[in-house]
Amino acid sequence: MKHYSNPALDLAVIGGGIVGLATAMTWLQTHPGQRVTVLETEARVGQHQSGHNSGVIHSGIYYQPGSEKALLCREGKTKLEAFCEKHGIRWEKCGKVVVATDPSELNSLERIIERADLNGVEFRRITTDQLRQLEPSVAGVDAIVVPETGIVDYRSVCDAYRHCIEEMGGSVQLGFQVQHLDADDSGVRMAGVDHNQSSGKFDIRARSAIVCAGLHSDTLVRQSESDASRSDTESLSEEVRIIPFRGEYYELRPERRGLCRNLIYPVPDPAFPFLGVHFTRMIDGNVECGPNAVLALAREGYRWRDIDVRYLQRTLGYSGFRRLIQKHWRKGLGEMNRSLRKSAFVTALQKLIPELRASDLIPARAGVRAQAVRANGELVDDFLFRSTPNVTHVLNAPSPAATASLAIARRVIEQHQNQNPNS
Repeated sequence: MKHYSNPALDLAVIGGGIVGLATAMTWLQTHPGQRVTVLETEARVGQHQSGHNSGVIHSGIYYQPGSEKALLCREGKTKLEAFCEKHGIRWEKCGKVVVATDPSELNSLERIIERADLNGVEFRRITTDQLRQLEPSVAGVDAIVVPETGIVDYRSVCDAYRHCIEEMGGSVQLGFQVQHLDADDSGVRMAGVDHNQSSGKFDIRARSAIVCAGLHSDTLVRQSESDASRSDTESLSEEVRIIPFRGEYYELRPERRGLCRNLIYPVPDPAFPFLGVHFTRMIDGNVECGPNAVLALAREGYRWRDIDVRYLQRTLGYSGFRRLIQKHWRKGLGEMNRSLRKSAFVTALQKLIPELRASDLIPARAGVRAQAVRANGELVDDFLFRSTPNVTHVLNAPSPAATASLAIARRVIEQHQNQNPNS
């Protein structure tokens, strides 16, 4: 291995998803001329969560007022739209409806309306007749329309972020898998495998690092804290563990896309941080239906047959996961049922569009969400950022992280510099 006695970089960003790319780009905008690189395991940027999401530009209507999600989604949405306009990325402000399909959901709809007011989200309540004018196939007892929700291709956004990084003199190193992360007061050392060459390895030093590693973020935080003295609180690796949840989608056959004009969402379950199955018109014209939420059997477990026995044993042995199952086992069985039985998936979708039939759906892609879970079994429902000496970690960045990516970058860089003033 090569060894750099002096830092080769001013900043290393680990992870080439949308948050990591946004962070590197924003750093270069505020620190022109610095040596910055993004280290990404895969052969292209945005390969996992960033490239497998529904492409929605979220309004921020669902999130707890004052939370990181609420504040950064609103800020990030404005910045993202301006970025797309500037760089010629196709996007559309198409709007969405949030529909109560049963009187039992009306209290939850009222809760969303309260949050919309507090979060400054434009919306209006509509009658069932108005709902049918917007979405003729939808059935509901009450609804709101959120005109400012949009759609975009986040892979295109990732590619544009990468282009900006390289234009400003930074670099994106693909195929670089960071396996070891050591940090002390003098800087950060990253070592691992360079998949671009047989038996290739790398060993790089930087003054500081920001880790945006998604499904691998808890592994790297354990490494960076292993040599750090922590006397204030419990270690970060004891605070949370990343559990991968797979979301599976169907899409409407081309001749049935007229069932959904734009975006159709149910009223979400307030006890569960997933939005439920919904209909999403994509920027390319396809209409996706889903997702469910089931435990992935590997970090990148996009199919049931993708199994990492060692990782699965570690997940099942985690006290936080066992407590999570105790709290939500009924919900979990329902999600598994929808995964294994198409008819159950169709039944869930028919609550929104009753005329939908199984023959209208064809299997589509799946995505894996990196969800932080606390040792007490609670799902972390907000973005979570933590720092160790010379390293800042993005520990939880599920939806709406893509929408909020530029605001998350600003927020993470501020924390990083506050914790590491010499970075």
